[in-house]
Amino acid sequence: MLLELARWLAQWFSVFHVFQYLTLRTILGALTALLFSLFAGPAVIRRLTVMKAGQVVRSDGPQSHLSKAGTPTMGGTLILLSVAISTLLWSNLDNRYVWIVLGVTLAFGAIGFYDDYLKLVQKDPQGMPARWKYFWQSLVGLTAAGVLYVSAVVPAETALFVPLFKHVVLPLGLAYIPLAYLLIVGFSNAVNLTDGLDGLAIMPAVLVAVALGVFAYLSGNAVFSNYLDIPSIPGAGEIAIFCAALAGAGLGFLWFNTYPAQVFMGDVGALAIGAALGTIAMIVRQEIVLLVMGGVFVMETASVIIQVASFKLTGRRVFRMAPIHHHFELKGWPEPRVIVRFWIISVVLALIGLATLKVR
Repeated sequence: MLLELARWLAQWFSVFHVFQYLTLRTILGALTALLFSLFAGPAVIRRLTVMKAGQVVRSDGPQSHLSKAGTPTMGGTLILLSVAISTLLWSNLDNRYVWIVLGVTLAFGAIGFYDDYLKLVQKDPQGMPARWKYFWQSLVGLTAAGVLYVSAVVPAETALFVPLFKHVVLPLGLAYIPLAYLLIVGFSNAVNLTDGLDGLAIMPAVLVAVALGVFAYLSGNAVFSNYLDIPSIPGAGEIAIFCAALAGAGLGFLWFNTYPAQVFMGDVGALAIGAALGTIAMIVRQEIVLLVMGGVFVMETASVIIQVASFKLTGRRVFRMAPIHHHFELKGWPEPRVIVRFWIISVVLALIGLATLKVR
């Protein structure tokens, strides 16, 4: 939106040409989302309090969580508003990737919002029935996968690139659609499972968003992508602005979500953020790298699968409680220790993911 205005003003004032630079708009995108979330945060928290959208705490969980009951939830709406406003202001709105990622994010956010609304405001403990929740997630995920597939311009957009190897490229054909679907829906639910402690999910999400933003910027630049021997995806650079906005909004949200949290993300934020990261990874062709950088989310999901499978097959539990962050709490780790150590793991994994840019 502002890019078009700058182009028009540049006819008379050359200084506005500076807004053509993707790097500047990426920085401004991050700052806009950060400042909006910081200033709008208190108003959103007050509104959620008036709505009585307070957290419901499981009685069979860690006893330290009982004090969290009633804390405003659905704070992910703040993240989505910040990301949407910043992206629309600073992105090139002629870019199809911008609309695909933004559409997926808001659609998954709407699913999470409705589920949260039923559980927290309407006081329906079941919320949206699981089959309907999964149906809508699947519908959005398949639609996004299909749009990405049919709108592909170059072969690289639908091929699987294996990191660390220069010439291992697997054309996916129609297999691209189920892969994209699984990554979008799977990562959406992985982030949702991780969102169980104050700030636990949002910081790893910020780190992954920043790293994917680097991949998007480099993949969208023919010179850089050729030098680094990574997929060259025309137009992918604009996604760096969305990634920056997500990182800025996430840090702004963390201001209020840090221990002890004033507000929780809820499904509205967790489902949307996970779906956004999965969609971006598909666009920049870094699906495998996403699983590495988002290793905390993968670990949390794997712990739930292992726990359920073990109990059904043997009647025994592998962990004291799943997801795995609760296991460490029940072992006696204070909540801040669990959170910060998971953050440290996320930093290391994000750096490993970025290292694949040169290690080939």
